[in-house]
Amino acid sequence: MGRLRPQRVSGYLWPPVSRASPVGRPPSAGCHDRAVLLYEYVGKRIVDLQHTEVPDAYRGRGIAKHLAKAALDFVVEEDLKAHLTCWYLQKYVKENPLPQYLERLQP
Repeated sequence: MGRLRPQRVSGYLWPPVSRASPVGRPPSAGCHDRAVLLYEYVGKRIVDLQHTEVPDAYRGRGIAKHLAKAALDFVVEEDLKAHLTCWYLQKYVKENPLPQYLERLQP
């Protein structure tokens, strides 16, 4: 899997794509075959995990779970704080209340 990149408004795609691919555009902007996690750095070392979207054809296969885990693992590895706007990420943390995730959450 690729890494999240520190950009103003960004996204993480599954499956990973080359750096030349458009990252950060809304899923409705022609990205119908890729799962997307949109995020934004909202402060120094604070990331807002905003939205996950998985195409209908790929739902129910655990792809959003991979996106959530990758994003939260990145937050831990980079010693960031995270605000979870995305309902799915909130659900993921509730179902996987690992201390390393919980201690990095912002209200």
